Amino acid sequence: MADARWVFGYGSLMWRPGFPYAERAAATLHGRRRAFCIYSVHHRGTYQRPGLVLGLVPGGATRGMAYSIAEPDWAEVHAYLMAREQPTETYVEATRPVRLADGRRVECLVFLSDVGHLQWAGALSLERQAELIAGATGLSGRNVDYLRDLVDHLRAMGVRDHGMETLLGLVEARG
Repeated sequence: MADARWVFGYGSLMWRPGFPYAERAAATLHGRRRAFCIYSVHHRGTYQRPGLVLGLVPGGATRGMAYSIAEPDWAEVHAYLMAREQPTETYVEATRPVRLADGRRVECLVFLSDVGHLQWAGALSLERQAELIAGATGLSGRNVDYLRDLVDHLRAMGVRDHGMETLLGLVEARG
């Protein structure tokens, strides 16, 4: 779409974008992979009991959703995304090429993990991730629901993420 900007979602933006868009398409971002690598003290946890949320870390590829935003809507959508994705500024706003399912390549706004931020969790073991996710709740709800929604929506897209499915099993086993 001419006169549009694009946004790439790899977590809750895939199923709950919360903004008007002109087009929605399955997409792949190469060179980054989805990981629970950021302590959540806002949406899925608190400062007293942090949870974990997704970030994009170097390596691999990530399947997600790309949204075309009409230029007249861009300022409002961008402000919404900054409030939603950056309450504690844990991400670096960047533009990266993304391949849409129909083969088109578009430049997308993406939120990359800020490895220098205090909430950067890094590469935690699956057991530690499960421990944090199992007991955390924030303003957007229970952390386990975020993980479950991710796995469900990836499956609906035809994506089997065995790491995320294993993590969900570990969290659910904790009760």
